Amino acid sequence: MTDERREWLSRPPQEALSKKLSIIAWILTGAVLVLVGLMRRPELRIPLPEGWSFDFLPPVHAALNTGVSIALVIALVAVKQGKIALHKNAIYAAMALSVTFLLCYVAYHFTNMEVLFGDANKDGLLDEAERAAVSGVRPAYLLLLISHIVLAGVSLPCILITFIAGFTNRFAAHRRLAKWVFPLWLYVAVTGPICYLMLKPYY
Repeated sequence: MTDERREWLSRPPQEALSKKLSIIAWILTGAVLVLVGLMRRPELRIPLPEGWSFDFLPPVHAALNTGVSIALVIALVAVKQGKIALHKNAIYAAMALSVTFLLCYVAYHFTNMEVLFGDANKDGLLDEAERAAVSGVRPAYLLLLISHIVLAGVSLPCILITFIAGFTNRFAAHRRLAKWVFPLWLYVAVTGPICYLMLKPYY
């Protein structure tokens, strides 16, 4: 065990702070899920001023998710090597990138029509010819997209609770949660850019 890890594990848990932060985490999770649900409703789309556009954001989303993936891998390698400061900084980076992604994602979807996989003429509809043209690939795309969205929603509160456990020195709980939360978070981060690359021809 490295001195850095030993010093880290010797810190007393902050149970009271953990409980307060956990309540905030669940409130934030509820707010985010409601917001994501609302942004899919066309009647709530927000018109932008003349000359403004958020069309540049989808590749930014992919870049941010890629950054999250890299930060998570660095965090995993660092903690296995006992480099706790590097592990913490990588997790902070992953959290910051994820928050930035969420803000950009909401901004884009509240101001733009949803892009459909296979919509070659970009009219917002899929006719029979367009469906037939991507019939072999579209099910795979939808499976990837649905798993990405569902696991993103499921993992959000879990990521926050795991982060809070580490932040408040509840290390046993942090390690126990991270064993299954980490793969979920990494899967969501990796599949985001893949979905973007598959959808890119239809933007």
